Amino acid sequence: MSENQIGTEIVNCALAVHKNLGPELLESTYQACLAHELHLAGLDVSEEHPLPVVYKDVKLECGYRLDLWVERKVIIEIKSVDALNDVHLAQILTYLKLTDNRLGYLINFNVSKIKHGIKRVVNGL
Repeated sequence: MSENQIGTEIVNCALAVHKNLGPELLESTYQACLAHELHLAGLDVSEEHPLPVVYKDVKLECGYRLDLWVERKVIIEIKSVDALNDVHLAQILTYLKLTDNRLGYLINFNVSKIKHGIKRVVNGL
């Protein structure tokens, strides 16, 4: 499955979760529900995946954790905040760089319409 096909499934699953739960819940709730929806769609999903930094051939645990890593191709960073900001974008760009992945989604579930909370992020590598 291509990154773009996975992305389509991610958006569809996020829409389903938001439709059922609405805004104003904790990020952990949305993460669990979105992971469940993605599993139901037949996708391999890793939750809270630890991400070390490799420095001079040594893996260093720096506390990075991917909210959701789908098919080891697409990263999802989940938020439940008033508004996304540059720090959130920097966070997912860091994850994309460290995994050599090109595509990620920054999803803020704390919005009245989920289409306003989904940001597709592409790393040019």
